[in-house]
Amino acid sequence: MSERVWNVIFGCTGTPARSIIAESLMNHLGKSRSRAWPAGSFPPGEIKPNTLRALSDMRPPVDGPRSTSSDEFTGPDARELDLVFTVCDRGAGEVCPIWPGQPMTAHWGMPDSAEATRTPEHAERQFKDTVVTLKRRIELLLAQPVSALDRLILGCELDRIGRG
Repeated sequence: MSERVWNVIFGCTGTPARSIIAESLMNHLGKSRSRAWPAGSFPPGEIKPNTLRALSDMRPPVDGPRSTSSDEFTGPDARELDLVFTVCDRGAGEVCPIWPGQPMTAHWGMPDSAEATRTPEHAERQFKDTVVTLKRRIELLLAQPVSALDRLILGCELDRIGRG
């Protein structure tokens, strides 16, 4: 990525799990190169406890995560965005807001960890799998020479990472 800080949104219908995990990992792994936020079309206003437990195993700093509405990132005073990822299939199927800055978008669908309730062990495993998969995708993104890629090639690469 280039020297400037990239503004990244991880969108989902709600924001109690996947988008919080992605935000925390991007902010940790991207260090000073990126700033990420979760954005939900219908945020529940809470974070699932398993989300924080799964992240604590990976040890990224989790500083005050919150369930955030996508409304905070639209409108005339909103910061310009560079990348927007949907991490849930419902969110990918919704009409997206008009994001400021004409960001690149990609779908990085993940199973809904928050709905994994067969057993506590199943839920814990699902959250850990989500962390591992999103961490790998973010590492692949951060390894890309984004400043050298044009928008079309970058868009194809972002989609490939999400399918991988």
